[in-house]
Amino acid sequence: MRHTSLLLAALLLGGCATSGDLQKVQDQVSELQQELANIKRTASSKEEVQNVNQRIAQQTEQLLKSNATLVAKVEQMDERVQNTQGTIEQTNYRIDRLAQQLTQAQHDIEDLRARAAAAMPVIPAAPSAATTAPNTAPGTPPMSEVSVPAPAGAQPGANQAELYQAAYRDYQRGNYDLAVAGFTDFIRQNPASDLADNAAYWIGESLFSQKKYPEAIAQFDMVVEKYPKSEKVPGALLKKGYAYINLGEKSQGIVQLQYVVHEHPTSQEAALARQKLKQLGVGTR
Repeated sequence: MRHTSLLLAALLLGGCATSGDLQKVQDQVSELQQELANIKRTASSKEEVQNVNQRIAQQTEQLLKSNATLVAKVEQMDERVQNTQGTIEQTNYRIDRLAQQLTQAQHDIEDLRARAAAAMPVIPAAPSAATTAPNTAPGTPPMSEVSVPAPAGAQPGANQAELYQAAYRDYQRGNYDLAVAGFTDFIRQNPASDLADNAAYWIGESLFSQKKYPEAIAQFDMVVEKYPKSEKVPGALLKKGYAYINLGEKSQGIVQLQYVVHEHPTSQEAALARQKLKQLGVGTR
């Protein structure tokens, strides 16, 4: 406005100002005023925008920090969940193994009792004077007391039980190499024994405990093929499924567990197989 007044005064003093000139000057002044107002608004808007951008940057930084903290907490929780799940799986595995070992131990005790009873010698009754042969030479023992030597290669029942029990004790103590050697020696010396299938099974268990899963699978297959009517077959199939799962061959392991449930539905091994399948998220019929 000050510049406008000076301009009008100069025109009046000059004596040459007309109404048209005045109108032009006023129009120019109005344009300048409008432009000046726009400039002020623009400057004000830029300052506001800068302030908004600064606030957005601060809030973004806070959000990033909060997000980083949240991610760290989630990762910690996920690690704890995984550790807990791993502990639960290990506990379930140990429970399954103990339950199976208890069942097998009970069967073995019954087998050993039967073998021991069968191996006990029958003590003959003492001969009476009436039945003693009159022509028996002096110093010659009666026929009932004469010991008949066992055939070459035969093993007395007591020795069988001792050999088997020694190998089984090695297994229980974690001496798996000794257990494998003992059970193998037992089978070699007593291939027709009623405990041969048990010994073959515990060889597989020893290999499984050593995490020699391929060898354990082969041994369990041998139990199933060589002793198809053995009560150890469900256990061999079950542990074969476990071995496949531990090898990372989950689908093959599931097939084996389902086979146990299908072929031996009332066995304890079938119950353990159902439990494992449930843990794997696989339903059973």
